[in-house]
Amino acid sequence: MFWRGVWGYLPANIIQGLVGFGAIVVFTRLLSAEDFGRYAIAFSVMTLIHVGTFSWLEAAMARFWAAEEGQSLADHFLTLYRTAAVVTLAALPVAGLILWAVPIGPGLKLAIAAGLVGIPIRCFAKLAQERFRASGEVTRSAGMDIAVTLGGFAIGAFCAFHGVGAASPLIGLAVGPLLVLPFVLPNELKQARGGVLYRDRLGSYARYGYPIAAGLGLSLIMASTDRFLLEIYLGPAAVGAYHAGYSLANRTLDVLFIWLGAAGTPALIMAWERGSRDAFMKAAREQASTFILIGLPAAVGVALVARPLADFMIGEDLRSVAASVTPWIALSALLAGSTAYYLSQSFVLGRRTDRLLLTLCIPAGANVILNLILVPMMGVMGAAIATTTSFAIGLLASIGMGRSIVQMPIPWDTLVRCGVASAAMAAAVLPLPALGGVAELILKAGVGAVVYAVVVMVLNAAGVRDLATRLIGARLSRRATA
Repeated sequence: MFWRGVWGYLPANIIQGLVGFGAIVVFTRLLSAEDFGRYAIAFSVMTLIHVGTFSWLEAAMARFWAAEEGQSLADHFLTLYRTAAVVTLAALPVAGLILWAVPIGPGLKLAIAAGLVGIPIRCFAKLAQERFRASGEVTRSAGMDIAVTLGGFAIGAFCAFHGVGAASPLIGLAVGPLLVLPFVLPNELKQARGGVLYRDRLGSYARYGYPIAAGLGLSLIMASTDRFLLEIYLGPAAVGAYHAGYSLANRTLDVLFIWLGAAGTPALIMAWERGSRDAFMKAAREQASTFILIGLPAAVGVALVARPLADFMIGEDLRSVAASVTPWIALSALLAGSTAYYLSQSFVLGRRTDRLLLTLCIPAGANVILNLILVPMMGVMGAAIATTTSFAIGLLASIGMGRSIVQMPIPWDTLVRCGVASAAMAAAVLPLPALGGVAELILKAGVGAVVYAVVVMVLNAAGVRDLATRLIGARLSRRATA
């Protein structure tokens, strides 16, 4: 199930990556540094509110679907969708009233308003997509993801080009899933026919999902505190420059981890619920090795090409500061992705999301303290260092506290071999001349990729040489048979 999902979700994540980079290129040029900073603040506010209101329902759809069947499946759908509708009617007017009363500038207020309107729309789309993933409907989930991503980006870019300002990307994030819902929502609601909303069922979803939502909120605090403090101390232009660098590095790693996590999480849940312990440990070790094989060189590679990548991707007003923080954010994204999409699965599998919440309180608190200390002293670089340090603390907390619930295996052999390959890649790239721009980016990226691939193959990291041998042997066998 894992590898079927990996290959099935690959096209969607290629689109995600291209659109993510395209958004950086487009919005850092069409929006002023100040508007890009306002967008970053509004996006953080929108995400925090989404997590606080709807994420627990999305988490429950993903986790409990595999354990449901027959009439209980209809109850499952009815409970989730009806609760989502009630939360929408209750929370959205309150949030709008608060926004109206807050004394902030009209540009930022419009951007936040656009984000608020899009929250329930994305929730209903996310519920459907989580069901597709849980049931192994890879093609439908990936197709929906592609449509939402491309539609949202196109609409956001259109608005930015016509001068809508900081709200432009957020309008795209709202309208993109709205265009898809008519094609998926009616069929999903049919699944709820004949269902009954039981309070004990809703209570179990809340006990499972709310700690996850709170944990996501704490993760967002770790990712957003720096922006709010930069806004206070240095203004929206500094926020825009920092967010550009953060997006450049974090988006690269995030796309990879979302891709692997979309396939990995349902596979782990299925192995845990319906397989043996040995089968689960094998699946978990395979996933961890794949994460390391792909994620580690990606983080090192982004750090190595930070300057030419910023020259190519980011508008001139923002690129210098963005390039300086990119290596730190690449490391923080690697730590965050490894924690969220692999190590923290021990709490999900064991249904001990209360412990997950506790593990996230530790790095979130550290992040706030470090940002309060370092941002006034070091500006954007202090924010980057604080973020990276807090995610490292979070990774150690997940390992320490998760072992007593479900011990997630760590493939140290793969980590060492991929580390050696990444070091060889860095040794080959660093002496290369600084040509600047696209030429330097292509040269360094190409040399780095080739060196890493060769060393990984020689060392047989994560069993890639064995896999390649089997695939070649199977192909030769088919040809001989033909």
